[in-house]
Amino acid sequence: MKTAILSVGTEILFGQIVNTNTVYLSRELNALGHDVMYHYVVGDNPERLSDIIRLAFRDCDLVITTGGLGPTEDDLTKEVACETLNDEMVMNDEQLKILKARFGKTGSEMTPNNFKQACFPSRAEILKNPQGTAPGFILENGGKYMICMPGPPREMTFMFEHEVKPFLASRSDGVIYYRTVRTYGIGESSLETELLDLIDVQTDPTLATYAKEGEAQVRIASKRRTEAEAEVAVEEMIEKVRDRIGEYIYSTDDEDLAEVVGRKLMERDITISSAESCTGGLFAKTLIDIPGISQVFDRGLVTYSNRAKVEELGVKSATIEKFGAVSEETAREMCEGLAHVSGSDICVSVTGVAGPDGGTEEKPVGLVYIGAVFNGRTVVIEKRFRNISRAWIRNASMLAMMSLVNEFLGE
Repeated sequence: MKTAILSVGTEILFGQIVNTNTVYLSRELNALGHDVMYHYVVGDNPERLSDIIRLAFRDCDLVITTGGLGPTEDDLTKEVACETLNDEMVMNDEQLKILKARFGKTGSEMTPNNFKQACFPSRAEILKNPQGTAPGFILENGGKYMICMPGPPREMTFMFEHEVKPFLASRSDGVIYYRTVRTYGIGESSLETELLDLIDVQTDPTLATYAKEGEAQVRIASKRRTEAEAEVAVEEMIEKVRDRIGEYIYSTDDEDLAEVVGRKLMERDITISSAESCTGGLFAKTLIDIPGISQVFDRGLVTYSNRAKVEELGVKSATIEKFGAVSEETAREMCEGLAHVSGSDICVSVTGVAGPDGGTEEKPVGLVYIGAVFNGRTVVIEKRFRNISRAWIRNASMLAMMSLVNEFLGE
């Protein structure tokens, strides 16, 4: 079904909370084969809420709302939905008993506004909410459906999984299966150019390119009668994509580059250490976020000053004096010195100008050198990143380090 997601709450418009419900629902609905056409957000205003509901139903067969089911005066989703879809509010005796029992268990007294949460449109199918006091409901009107759920993510997620998902699965006209191909070293525009012949003639599967900080992605999706049929179609398209941009692909399962590197290191029992200057330990931190990495990650040194590079890694003072701390020569001695100190199978180093100041014409902000030692071979690469921000350059440097290690590890 063509679907709209409607989030209700002035606090969302004010930016007081992050609307994670829409992200979750979009992902789940697409997986069920329902086409999400629109995202709407509206404040706690009955006229505007009614207008948006009518607007959504012009193009959609299903409207899912979150929020506005509480006991206070500004919780109006139920009442507005009822009026807009030509129904009337009635007290539901079963829900009233449940509500009274819930308050009785906590020793709390029901206030008059709590009774509001036991009232529903007369045609509504009630959705249980054991996580809270606000049940949801499904309301059909002219062959179209409105599903209203509470706003708190914990309550909404539980209700969707246990109540809404089975209802929607039985009304899906197909199953959507998708995979995300992740790349490093190619920009989104170049990526699209390489795949343009596939994109121009796409019907099913569909391809969409996305830019993410430091990398680009391709989402390949198919909607078929069964998941098995959709999976076959997606896998065939992945192979076509691989033929064109295989050298840039590091994952076809939507894994972060660090996850891929960490998995390979642990599967092959290859130890690793890092020596970081401009990234300040970001590479080590990113790897250490991966569960189980302690079996292969030995040490991460932040050798920020020249003195630290000399004392901790054995970089020659003469090297820094002649070539500078940001140089191919210093990066090489950093990783080779780390290999001597740690004995790790892979040793990776980084030194650069992260900015926003400190750059020169010869060594501008964004100039970074990355070194790595593996199996007796040392590689040093130079990167010249755009001066977007200090944080951006540091993150880009970390990704470049991961990519170099990933190249060492191979498939």
